[in-house]
Amino acid sequence: METATLPVQDHIPAVSLFGVRVHAVSMDEAVRYILRFVEEGVPRQAVTADSSMVVMAQTDRHLRDIINSADLVTPDSIGILWACHRRRIAMPERVSGVDIVTQLAKVSAQKGLRLFFLGAQPGVAEEAAVRLSQRYPGVQIAGWHHGYFPPEAESEVAEKIRQVRPDVLCVAMGIPKQEKWIDRYRYVLQVPVSIGVGGTFDVLSGRVRRAPLWMQRMGMEWLWRVGHNPRKIAKVMLLPRFAWMVLTNQHGIEVVRQ
Repeated sequence: METATLPVQDHIPAVSLFGVRVHAVSMDEAVRYILRFVEEGVPRQAVTADSSMVVMAQTDRHLRDIINSADLVTPDSIGILWACHRRRIAMPERVSGVDIVTQLAKVSAQKGLRLFFLGAQPGVAEEAAVRLSQRYPGVQIAGWHHGYFPPEAESEVAEKIRQVRPDVLCVAMGIPKQEKWIDRYRYVLQVPVSIGVGGTFDVLSGRVRRAPLWMQRMGMEWLWRVGHNPRKIAKVMLLPRFAWMVLTNQHGIEVVRQ
């Protein structure tokens, strides 16, 4: 298989999918990069990119620019792995928001990494924090806030986050709202790493069960989510378009050259 070479930014191997850059990283590598960013202390943005995001970015230039300027973009869908495999381009594994937050919680319990949870319905982020505290005693959750606040309250929420000075901000507002919110406020927040994590808090809080492992391995987690939350159908409807893009324009998928 062709191996992705190093792009200019951050020297992380990457692939371009129809003009959207995704880094070819494993879960362990993604966590190591995040921890390195925390040590450096410069406000950085990380993105968990799935197939629907790639489709959205075709018509949303602001979103596409955010993704392509992000410091880390992980492959958060089996569709992205499938697309790369068809072009014989190496993409190690799926690196999802749920798994990243879980791994960071584990590191937090061991090394004191400070996390902040922003997003989801009132009470959900707090429930996720409590359950992670039970699973990983000693995890450092610096704070949480729901995502249902009006635009005029954005500055107040940002100030709350800034004051507690977390190492990593996890934002669960859905695509593309979470990416644009981080882009708008990351230099105000001065948090070393801010990352969009979609429906992660719903899963970690226990309100939404994750698909069985066999469904995850077969790339059918999206079907499980739709069955448990029909409101996700709009996002799922983007998947056939992504598949069509891959099948009809394989030259839109290429290794990012340095």
